[in-house]
Amino acid sequence: MTIDWWLLFEIVLSGLGAGGLYALTGLAFVTIYKATRVVNIAIGEMLMVGAYLFFAFSAGLNLPVWAAILAALVASGAFGALVERVMIRPMLGESPISSFMVTVGLGSILVGIVELVWTADQQRLPEFFPAAPVKIGDAMLSSKVVWGFAVAVLLIGAVLLALRFWRGGVALRATASDQQAAYSMGIDVPRVFSLAWVGAAMIACVAGIVVGSIGGISSVMGVFGLSVLVVVIFGGLDSVLGALVGGLVVGMVEALAGFYLGGEYRLLATFLLLVLVLLVRPYGLFGTHEIERL
Repeated sequence: MTIDWWLLFEIVLSGLGAGGLYALTGLAFVTIYKATRVVNIAIGEMLMVGAYLFFAFSAGLNLPVWAAILAALVASGAFGALVERVMIRPMLGESPISSFMVTVGLGSILVGIVELVWTADQQRLPEFFPAAPVKIGDAMLSSKVVWGFAVAVLLIGAVLLALRFWRGGVALRATASDQQAAYSMGIDVPRVFSLAWVGAAMIACVAGIVVGSIGGISSVMGVFGLSVLVVVIFGGLDSVLGALVGGLVVGMVEALAGFYLGGEYRLLATFLLLVLVLLVRPYGLFGTHEIERL
């Protein structure tokens, strides 16, 4: 059988484009988990809310695209702070499953609100990416996929720099490492919790806008969170590097499985990959192996 290497190259690049968005959203998930130890199963619905906020500001209020993006980011950040203060902070000290179930409920509430306000019909976001496809050799790629990947890379780089050099980012890393030590150093840990949710909501907003610009927006956008959940478990719930590597790997696996096996096998392939990895490394590729002493 002859292999069309340019076609394979095109599929891999498309997978990397989707993987960049998985990595970006996975970074939002990991940010919350590292700081608060909350497994936010509603990350896909937060992405959906960001996309719909952009739609409301751009199509509803007729704001310019740049102004609509800024407004959606601010509104998403405020939404993240509200969720943390009203739904998550009261759960501090409770069992992890309680916080997990709160985020499950949050996801259902957000889907209901979106369908109530905008109905369940699919909507199209205003076009703001260049329309001309990008050609690399004999491989043709959608400009939206290429620009989406570029946005993901730039934002991931900005977040990593903020975590490394910004005072708030350093406080977040310190809190993620040891909350009691962070308290003793004078860090306002509840404020750091709020910062983590604000930052994660804004990151998810950007991912939602890009994903929505590629395939449209609807109340079922939260399904995107299933692949993101695979990404963060695959890479390690508390690992930023794991989210980045996991996103790219899962993106490529989905693209290859979707093309060669059929679209209905994409999720099957990613979950099979997840099971195989967890059999060897139960904490994910780069997750922290926690040892509990009785």
